Amino acid sequence: MPKAIYIEANGAQYEVDVEVGQNFMEAATENMIDGIIGECGGVCSCATCHVYVDPEWLAKLPPVGDMEESMLDMANDPQDNSRLSCQLEMTAELDGIILRLPVSQF
Repeated sequence: MPKAIYIEANGAQYEVDVEVGQNFMEAATENMIDGIIGECGGVCSCATCHVYVDPEWLAKLPPVGDMEESMLDMANDPQDNSRLSCQLEMTAELDGIILRLPVSQF
């Protein structure tokens, strides 16, 4: 099964099995990764699943949609590599993806 690596702002690192087709917010909350809240349940109406995608993975992701872009404007400390983990699904190509968590989602 493909894996995602979540790295908290304090450096704690978690390697999680993620089923192909599952979004990274669901995988994080199911595995109790602190820092991913997913307040809206994954419908892209909040920014509490904000992550920083390591740059080498960005080209493998689908482009940011209009709704996600609007929500990222509300995220805490957005960067060029910011994404909402509810909008990103695991694929075989993303095995080993590194997702860094912000200091806070608020």
